[in-house]
Amino acid sequence: MIIRENIRNIAIIAHVDHGKTTLVNELLKQSDTLDARAQLDDRAMDSNDIERERGITILAKNTAINYHGVHINILDTPGHADFGGEVERIMKMVDGVILVVDAAEGTMPQTRFVLKKALEEGLSPVVVVNKIDKSGARPVEVIDEVLELFIELGANDDQLEFPVAYASAVNGTSSTSDQIEDQMPTMDPILDMVLEHVPAPVDNRDDPLQYQVSMLDYNDYVGRIGIGRVFRGTIRIGDTVTLIKRDGQHKNFRVTKMFGFLGLNRIEITEAYGGDIIALSGMDDIDVGESVVDPNHLEPLPAMHIDAPTLQMTFLTNTSPFAGKEGKYVTSSKLSERLQRELQVDVSLNVEPTETPDAFLVSGRGELHLSILIENMRREGYEFQVSRPKVIIREIDGVKCEPFESVQIDTPEAYMGAVIEALGKRKAEMADMINTGTGQVRMVFSIPSRALIGFSTEFMSITSGYGILNHSFDEYRPVVSGVIGGRRNGALVAAESGSATAYSIQNIEERGTVFVEPGTEVYEGMIVGENHRENDLTVNIVKGKQLTNVRSATKDQTSVLKQPRKMTLEESLQYMNDDEYCEITPANIRLRKKILNKADRERATKREKKAQNKG
Repeated sequence: MIIRENIRNIAIIAHVDHGKTTLVNELLKQSDTLDARAQLDDRAMDSNDIERERGITILAKNTAINYHGVHINILDTPGHADFGGEVERIMKMVDGVILVVDAAEGTMPQTRFVLKKALEEGLSPVVVVNKIDKSGARPVEVIDEVLELFIELGANDDQLEFPVAYASAVNGTSSTSDQIEDQMPTMDPILDMVLEHVPAPVDNRDDPLQYQVSMLDYNDYVGRIGIGRVFRGTIRIGDTVTLIKRDGQHKNFRVTKMFGFLGLNRIEITEAYGGDIIALSGMDDIDVGESVVDPNHLEPLPAMHIDAPTLQMTFLTNTSPFAGKEGKYVTSSKLSERLQRELQVDVSLNVEPTETPDAFLVSGRGELHLSILIENMRREGYEFQVSRPKVIIREIDGVKCEPFESVQIDTPEAYMGAVIEALGKRKAEMADMINTGTGQVRMVFSIPSRALIGFSTEFMSITSGYGILNHSFDEYRPVVSGVIGGRRNGALVAAESGSATAYSIQNIEERGTVFVEPGTEVYEGMIVGENHRENDLTVNIVKGKQLTNVRSATKDQTSVLKQPRKMTLEESLQYMNDDEYCEITPANIRLRKKILNKADRERATKREKKAQNKG
């Protein structure tokens, strides 16, 4: 058997914020890849504006470096649970993984998830304990945690013999020693481990072609682009090949363009062989998991599993009194086009029409997944509104089931009781609790996914911002009865349209927390704050002070207003109730009642109660 010793295919996997993307940056900088004059931004692989702002990787991305004459394809994967679908597909493309673990935090929920996927594929791991220079770093204990996790996840003997490097990716240093003073200004120890421990692909270029798409991209000039691995054979520009669809259909097409990867660039190539990772165009409806094969040997690769969505929202055209004032794209046709375009690159997303032509049911893998889509659309000039997120209920063996999550919480001991009480009200069950002996406690819970909607804001409040919450999808289980979670307090709802005044806001502040500042344009039915009580309260926030020519006996005092509570997109999505919408425009994010008029809302509530009593 001939081996292609000049190729390695690896993925970088880790829990969110453990330093994957920074590590890839350093590998790019210190390999023989980039031109000496090239300037590399921090976290260059996170090219999306939102990725750079939030410090997270959303889409898996691939690059390649040259090291000692070996072409190493590197795939940077997301660490957040909502983008786990990206991780699953990448595992099919590579022969080994670099597992990055924070030297202080140790193994976390997503460490378990990504490592489980890698071990199931039989991949060879290299472990990098990153942030070795971090305060509280405990590299020896972290390696023990990693080994325990490997054993727990059923790693085979070869996988248990994983090599370990210690690094500070942000400083560009690494070493095979766990001592901080042994760190060297090089990434060579890690790259040497990759060459030694990650197997090279077999040279099977003379066999019939087998290529599988794992990721999608889109380009206005060449259309849909499939990114994947050549598992067997040879593919050349101009070849006629057969695409085997997921439903078994066969379609022949001619390969018009192929790209390889080096550094941050795609490079046009004319041929590729078994073991190469390439981008392929020429077929408009190519999709993830589908196989491209030799027309004379129709042997597709095994279908790729893609986890189904767990959360859904309705996207609608904007119907507020401010509709069309701030957005560039406002019609249902534009909204539909944009959602269909997203389906070209995001296979974890699902879009379905509804009974009304102005509304679409959009399903994704979690709140963050959908909020990233909303934020991207907002920045592109789209104006629309969305409903409250809801979990997707599935029928399994005749039983209605809902998604459950595994939640890991790290918090100071002082807040432990409040956290347990808050999660207990949301039907969470504690699975584990570890007291680290440093005043911190780690708790693991199993909880219905719907109970986590809106919980992060409450969690930050009860832990005074010191708590860390991580969660990942676990499984579907029978639906838990009763109302779980949801907003406790009612809303302050504007009674009429106009500009909010300081005088009105000052009077309203004793009733609750205000979301707007003086001068903000509001409309009837818009949510302008949160009531201190459980019921909604209609308020006049546009009323001005009555002016007279009589001077008051007590001189007017200058009023000092409280700072309004500014709601982010995520907070707004979590805050909503079932009878509310979130209005999204390029300039503003507003919360509103579905029924804007107070009298109409009251009539609708009476009808609903009457129907419930009859039922």
